[in-house]
Amino acid sequence: MPRPHPIEKTRDIGIIAHIDAGKTTVSERVLFYTGISHKIGEVHEGEAVMDWMEQERERGITITSAATTCTWTPTDLPKEKANEYWINIIDTPGHIDFTVEVQRSLRVLDGAVVVFDGVAGVEPQSETVWRQADGYKVPRICFINKIDRMGASFEKSFDSILQKLTKNAVAIQLPIGEEASLEGVVDLITQEAVYFNGEKGEIIEKKPIPEEYKEKAAQWRGKMLEKVAAEDHALLEKFLAGEEITVQEIRAVLRQSVLDYKLVPVLCGSALKNKGVQLMLDAACYYLPSPVDLPPVKGLDLETNEEIERKADDGAPFSALVFKIATDPYVGSLGYFRVYSGTLKKGSYVLNSTSGEKERIGRILRMHANDRKEIEEVFAGDIAATVGLRTAVTGHTLCDEAKPILLEKLTFPEPVISIRIEPKTKADQEKLILAMKKLAEEDPTFRIKEDVETGETIMSGMGELHLDILVDRMKREFKIEANVGAPQVAYKETIFAEAEAEGKFIRQSGGRGQYGHVYLRLKPKERGTGYEFVNAIKGGVIPQEYIPAVDKGVKEAMDKGVVAGYPLIDVEVTLYDGSFHEVDSSEIAFKIAASMALQEGAKRGKAALLEPIMKLETVVPEEFFGDAIGDLNRRRGTIDETLDRLNLKVVRGKVPLSEMFGYATSLRSLTQGRGTFTMEFDHYERVPDNIAKEIIEGKRR
Repeated sequence: MPRPHPIEKTRDIGIIAHIDAGKTTVSERVLFYTGISHKIGEVHEGEAVMDWMEQERERGITITSAATTCTWTPTDLPKEKANEYWINIIDTPGHIDFTVEVQRSLRVLDGAVVVFDGVAGVEPQSETVWRQADGYKVPRICFINKIDRMGASFEKSFDSILQKLTKNAVAIQLPIGEEASLEGVVDLITQEAVYFNGEKGEIIEKKPIPEEYKEKAAQWRGKMLEKVAAEDHALLEKFLAGEEITVQEIRAVLRQSVLDYKLVPVLCGSALKNKGVQLMLDAACYYLPSPVDLPPVKGLDLETNEEIERKADDGAPFSALVFKIATDPYVGSLGYFRVYSGTLKKGSYVLNSTSGEKERIGRILRMHANDRKEIEEVFAGDIAATVGLRTAVTGHTLCDEAKPILLEKLTFPEPVISIRIEPKTKADQEKLILAMKKLAEEDPTFRIKEDVETGETIMSGMGELHLDILVDRMKREFKIEANVGAPQVAYKETIFAEAEAEGKFIRQSGGRGQYGHVYLRLKPKERGTGYEFVNAIKGGVIPQEYIPAVDKGVKEAMDKGVVAGYPLIDVEVTLYDGSFHEVDSSEIAFKIAASMALQEGAKRGKAALLEPIMKLETVVPEEFFGDAIGDLNRRRGTIDETLDRLNLKVVRGKVPLSEMFGYATSLRSLTQGRGTFTMEFDHYERVPDNIAKEIIEGKRR
């Protein structure tokens, strides 16, 4: 089967932003202008195509990332097949509780459109998604949305991008009018004024720049040319000589600079008022990379364990990454995957190189939010879904059996909050476990564990909203009634001093006894670096076969902790001495000895509790500013900065998560319902002694 579209004209892009910047509204306009949907679905009316879950429509927020595919011909090219671009788009959630959706989308995307609110500019989660995109080296363009809102300012928003995110931002458009008088945009590259007429802004009209904008446009164009020319020697010479620079020259250099992460073009408009979205699509086609523009994907050769590459080429061996598993009521389990190299026909077999199992690809689906269309074959650079993967979960690699490769896995943040859950009836017990397993397969930041002492099930996630949605889904999708406990903070423990300890386990009974004896050295590590086991045994004092048992014993003891039963983190454990018995030594004996030594060592190493500290942004009307600050001080908060935004005050700071339960209600009552806040996990910090005492005695949650 021939490829339906050239790979150079393929774009895999994501739309990422802070909550409420208008990502889904932008996506809905894209679907309408590219002819995929025949009417525009509005988020505020609960009609958005991309927000297809019931919970998304009720709350007006995006919870899961939705994928869709469309075609687009740039507005300044004739509508011919040769000029058509094939765009795979993923609309991601903005709420930090669903950060996993953004991370896994960025891992498989080639480029991103970052959307900003024209009133607020850069918000805390804009910074988070920007850093995530930096981490995955994703080239991007910016779209300052909501320029029609009262208090919107393109210049202020643009400045906030320069100050907080990147000095490399370059404006390639200016709005014509702001707030209620927004009429269109000035394209600084083509030097035209662009207006969006018709009922839905679908008729694009290009005119000369209005007189009153000529001077301003000339200034901004000068700044733009200076930045673009600095990236190319030949262009710089032309610019300094004052020669005319063509649109093609600017675009070519700008495109290369975006691919090299050297420049970030900034566009503007209002998705809700249907202004500027088509030009954003043009920019995605012109400046964002195709799969061939990026370096080949790297992975491990399973046979030689060496690093190998796969080019984005249909002729290369097949390799793909499963980036999302979703439960679909009609077809069961759906696995979304991104093809990095080669092609895949339906009915063929592939190897899951992460689990080592073979998988048969029965059906291949092209997704459009929650609608699907069956296709015969997928090619390099495509994003598609398949049904009924037996062993694959998020982050697994699918590849050609003859040429196996293991692509880099996805890593996800640890949960910070837990709740206890129990089914209302005995009949619901099995259904609950099954439902939780399915949801955990879908969402790697959702964890379940059994409390051995109480027999209760504990579910952990990224925030109150995250767990709230999961419990809601269990009720609706799996028809389970359950009792849910109050949220608990995911405390951790660590040591603050170096310590050494001995663990000796000797059991003599009639027959063969048990003997295990170890010396461990414990050392605190930097926050977030995790656990490290060092084997420093010399001359076979402990035989090699017992070393893994020591490591296992240490890990098990760390899970239980020593202060209040919370997991011990960020510790380096060195096994440096010990002894064994020819007959009585066994793996289990060394495991128990290691566990005893760790508990003793942690106590000597001044083990203490850590709590999650959240980054908080609270926005309140000026008259309630003092009350809001007082409330945060009462919650052990520290204020980092306060800013003015129109007649509102923005407070940014850090607050322990344990003090934030019920904050939404408290903030509403303090500000007559007008205050809002967003928070996200920042780091772990030591718990003050008086509060640690309460936690250990079980008086605090």
